[in-house]
Amino acid sequence: MSQTDLIYQHYLSYPTISTDTRNIAPGCLFFALKGENFDANVFARNALNLGAAYVIIDNPAFQLDDRCILVDDVLTTLQELAKYHRSQLRIPVIGLTGSNGKTTTKELINAVLAEKYRSFATKGNLNNHIGVPLSILAIKPDTEIAVIEMGANHQKEIEFLCTIAQPTHGLITNIGRAHLDGFGGFEGVKKGKGELFTYLKKDKGTAFINQDNPLLTEMGRTAELDHFVYYGTEGENFITGQLVKSDPLIALNWKGRDEYFSVHTNLTGAYNFENILAAICIGAFFNLTVEQINKGLSGYMPNNNRSQLTKTESNTLICDFYNANPSSMTAALQNISSLTAANKVAIIGDMFELGPEAPEQHEEIARLALESGLNTVIFIGKNFNAVKDQHTGEFFNTPAAALEWLEANPIKDSLVLLKGSRGMALEQLLPVL
Repeated sequence: MSQTDLIYQHYLSYPTISTDTRNIAPGCLFFALKGENFDANVFARNALNLGAAYVIIDNPAFQLDDRCILVDDVLTTLQELAKYHRSQLRIPVIGLTGSNGKTTTKELINAVLAEKYRSFATKGNLNNHIGVPLSILAIKPDTEIAVIEMGANHQKEIEFLCTIAQPTHGLITNIGRAHLDGFGGFEGVKKGKGELFTYLKKDKGTAFINQDNPLLTEMGRTAELDHFVYYGTEGENFITGQLVKSDPLIALNWKGRDEYFSVHTNLTGAYNFENILAAICIGAFFNLTVEQINKGLSGYMPNNNRSQLTKTESNTLICDFYNANPSSMTAALQNISSLTAANKVAIIGDMFELGPEAPEQHEEIARLALESGLNTVIFIGKNFNAVKDQHTGEFFNTPAAALEWLEANPIKDSLVLLKGSRGMALEQLLPVL
């Protein structure tokens, strides 16, 4: 019996995985991962004391007894275990990637599919070389369909994650100017995300493609996909939809073959229309009824500061600051510009991982924000601060400095967009808004 087989037998008896002793579940398997600034091997004894059934380690100095399984590399073992578990599952797995909207689209798809199936979806954004294995290993035996989010910041990463998730179906939400530094520019982003289509071609899988997006349709043709399903607003589509309104919540009409149906959602931002349409397409493909699809969509409530509409005592907030890049920032600014409100404010923070393009991209977004017809624009971060001499507006190096200004100059009776990269931590401004 190979080491992977042995650990898998333990996994079948103890199917909960932990990588953090702060979240040990009794009877779990603890994987002692290493990072740049930590080595969880040192917590092996603590994990056992807290109730872990077995710990997987790669440092023999911490092999206490037969509950400690020594391997060459803990991360590789975790990935191989996930790969093996996936090979035992006989269910559709929808792999999802893209520059923007991955997590929201994943949540929408899951909300729809859950109306008919015992579905599973990636929790939060566990979408990297550690998160995808953890997601696969969280799929229970009675699961009927799964949605696995895959993120990447360099080429070959989606290709690798596909070997673990082994998607039977796939969706690329869009290709935007995100993680430009790691991908080596926009063409690198395109190539990296396209690795999903390449995998689906090789594995005879099915791709769902937004036909309104010429880049995605071109990528589908380049990959020479044998199986694909189109959705969009015009042309020959499996699902066709029309945005009815987005002021501030989205309503749309959609149809399969003939009749149009209406659905109202709790999502804001016209840019989410295509994400909703993707969820409808996948729901219809997997034989959900119109009623089931619409119930899943209308019941979905956004959270985690992604396109989340929040009312406070003073203002209405569009909380969309889980992440940001030039593409999503442009969409967010265009959205608030189109909404009806007497007073509109944008608070935007730096966009990370843009590499050499950072100065140009922040300059472009600053210009766009100030030309969007907003009453007030507040810029936060070193990158935006670097272009302040060329623009009017309020510029601050840090959220703390912006918070101090907002306390002295309170915003009231306004529609306020908060958008920035996760590292900007714009949530600290919420108490004064």
